[in-house]
Amino acid sequence: MKLAVVGATGLVGSAMLRVLETRGFSFDTLIPVASAASAGREVEAAGRSWKVCTAEAALEMQPDLALFSAGGDVSRIWAPLFRDVGTRVIDNSSAWRMEPGIPLIVPEVNGAVLQESDFIVANPNCSTIQMVVALAPLHRAFGLKRVVVSTYQSVTGTGYKAVDQLRAETHNRMHPSEPVPVQPVYAHPIDLNIIPQIDVFMDNGYTKEEMKMILETRKIMSFPDLAITATAVRLPVMGGHSESVNAEFSRSFTLDEVRHILSSAEGVVLQDDPAAGVYPMPLMAEGKDEVFVGRLRIDASQPNTLNCWVVADNLRKGAATNAVQIAELMRQKGWLPY
Repeated sequence: MKLAVVGATGLVGSAMLRVLETRGFSFDTLIPVASAASAGREVEAAGRSWKVCTAEAALEMQPDLALFSAGGDVSRIWAPLFRDVGTRVIDNSSAWRMEPGIPLIVPEVNGAVLQESDFIVANPNCSTIQMVVALAPLHRAFGLKRVVVSTYQSVTGTGYKAVDQLRAETHNRMHPSEPVPVQPVYAHPIDLNIIPQIDVFMDNGYTKEEMKMILETRKIMSFPDLAITATAVRLPVMGGHSESVNAEFSRSFTLDEVRHILSSAEGVVLQDDPAAGVYPMPLMAEGKDEVFVGRLRIDASQPNTLNCWVVADNLRKGAATNAVQIAELMRQKGWLPY
């Protein structure tokens, strides 16, 4: 089993290496891939060191599986080249998500649509993943009609440079006499601030991140006409993404029914005891693979509508874990060697 991780030195790539180990995904040869500037560095995985190589060198090794997390431009160029030498590609960028014929997979939600002929598989956006994991079992029971979601997203979703910006700004606020350089990634300061923009603005006034959530949710849930609107916001948080979700259904329900469904749903942890201070928070979700749901309450302003709070570690279930789960599914189906 030859496994390539493209973008192995980035935040998500590093998380992929940790998730592969914690979930016991076995391989004989790891091929960590990064830019030419990083070639020759070493990364730790499965109890040993592995030397980073370029994409060209990795392609020559013809891996069985390649997990991509190096951005859309890299994926557009290299994913087809790996596919053409027989490598199964699971891509974490937005490059292939809305491409016709390319499956967009969250195993708990639509893993059944994966086919043996699928050699490029898209991993959804982090915010989309956690929302559909929470909503899919409720949709099956009550029939979704409309979703309104507002996100509260961690700086880790932008990468190492955003984490460095937050840390530098925080340091300079706490220690003004010992300032460190700030290399801005965002258009505004992020320390003690909230930025209501993630990615670029589109002609319709939505950001690209917001449109990803809308379009990807419809594709994953095979619901092209789902009424859904999103507002995506960046916060000075590192543990994970949080979402306020307002979901209207076709059929009536009780909170007891919702709790029963969510407490038994695959990949979901119900944390819903507000009186005792029990509800999902990114600090508690960090490093975990599940999607945490709480603050359940019926919307008093219209019928058949639920409010809930959804939290997940965006580097794990929102990216690395979901990709590894897709690989596990491929292996279970006999499409990958053990």
